[in-house]
Amino acid sequence: QVQLVESGGGLVQAGGSLRLSCAASGRTFSSYAMGWFRQAPGKDREFVAAISWGGANTYYADSVKGRFTISRDNAKNTVYLQMNSLKPEDTAVYYCAVDPKWRPPYSYGMDYWGKGTLVTVSS
Repeated sequence: QVQLVESGGGLVQAGGSLRLSCAASGRTFSSYAMGWFRQAPGKDREFVAAISWGGANTYYADSVKGRFTISRDNAKNTVYLQMNSLKPEDTAVYYCAVDPKWRPPYSYGMDYWGKGTLVTVSS
């Protein structure tokens, strides 16, 4: 059974930084793409970033490009999202996800999901 557990969310002031982590278990994910999505109150879920199985390829939503960085450590089955220069509009529940295929921007999501971690950016 696949399990994805996010951590690192919290309250931060605009302009600040947070680092999200997602630990995966249940199988070996080194051959899977991993990614982050978010859902703000009253809005649809949206793609944020993805990284290929070896880490050589990354893909970002335009709204976070230049501010967020996705990375992964396959030895730890963990994916990270470093978020800098945070804005109030980044406030959302952030979800980790994995998919066996590299096919950004994952308009239809990924195959497996975590339960999410809340990020709140105050102005």
